[in-house]
Amino acid sequence: MTEDDLFVCKSPGMADNIWSDDWDSLGDNDWEQGMKSLRLPREGDLLGASVYELPPGGRSAYHFHHGAEELLIALTDGVTVRTPAGERALVAGDAIAFPPGPEGAHGQVNGTDEPVRYLVAGTRVSPEVVEYPDLGQLTAQSRLSSQRGEQLFVIHTLQEEE
Repeated sequence: MTEDDLFVCKSPGMADNIWSDDWDSLGDNDWEQGMKSLRLPREGDLLGASVYELPPGGRSAYHFHHGAEELLIALTDGVTVRTPAGERALVAGDAIAFPPGPEGAHGQVNGTDEPVRYLVAGTRVSPEVVEYPDLGQLTAQSRLSSQRGEQLFVIHTLQEEE
């Protein structure tokens, strides 16, 4: 923050500090596997960021986006990132970009005895399709309302080839 407040970004209901423990989600859902998340303030619809904290042994689902590009920055030592090229253990400050498509597939694992924290920033396209190769699923989502009136979010299980 500067004296003239030029670099302060505050959005109602959103945290504004990467070190905050005021989590939006505590990882209570089965699919989160204990992964806490904190959405950061943003203006507009095309750029967003979230901070994640994985507990010891925690992981995020291996996935790739069809539209969004993402950038992961390790905030602490110990997060291991899986990509099509293999696994890489990160130290605080390491950054990895994930382009759209299968070549940008990624998932994070915490193999340490302490929580690990990382930030993911990226484009937020709508509509978006995300594939989960290990689960054989994909999601389709949109900020716009579906034919039923609520925001579109669909999980589809892919059929195995015969």
